[in-house]
Amino acid sequence: MSKPSPTVSSQRAPHRLVADPKIARARLREIIAKRSFARGEITLASGRKSDFYFNLKPTMLDAEGAALLAQLTLDALAPEELDYIGGLEMGAVPIASAAAAVSALSSSPVHAFFVRKQPKEHGAKLLIEGLAKGETLEGKRVAVIEDVTTTGGSALKAVEAARDAGAEVALVFTMVDRQEGAAEAFTQAGIKFAALFNAEEFLRG
Repeated sequence: MSKPSPTVSSQRAPHRLVADPKIARARLREIIAKRSFARGEITLASGRKSDFYFNLKPTMLDAEGAALLAQLTLDALAPEELDYIGGLEMGAVPIASAAAAVSALSSSPVHAFFVRKQPKEHGAKLLIEGLAKGETLEGKRVAVIEDVTTTGGSALKAVEAARDAGAEVALVFTMVDRQEGAAEAFTQAGIKFAALFNAEEFLRG
């Protein structure tokens, strides 16, 4: 019978895939480097040209990658005592969903939502999705999350939508900060900003 991996604790807390946060972060960095980072010319959502890019979807939709992202996101956001996490479609949806599901195994569940780029043109015509009838973000403490942040424009749209819905936005939290102006934009807007990784960690190999 094979022995369990030494990085996985048989006595781990319910929401932890890997007991040691440093080991969890190192393993997630390996997954992102393999599945979601590449060099090559690309035009970013901001319109800028770049010679490297991140596509976090292959990591967010990988079983181990999703679990580690959820674990590390919940660890980082725990001090904020949040009610909800969410952000602009599509990048925020897998992260918010995974983190919400994993948080249900802990004593502090955090719910998820996402903001549409445009309100639905039919049905309830919602801009913010994930809330049942009668539920709102009014008075709720939320974090706006992103997969990859460049200038911060997408996150600021989600911040605006959440605030318009009555939420208190505690911070913007991204999986990878490309370090191309987002931090300065959030500082100027008076919004706390944090990142799980930054681009330099992958560019230097």
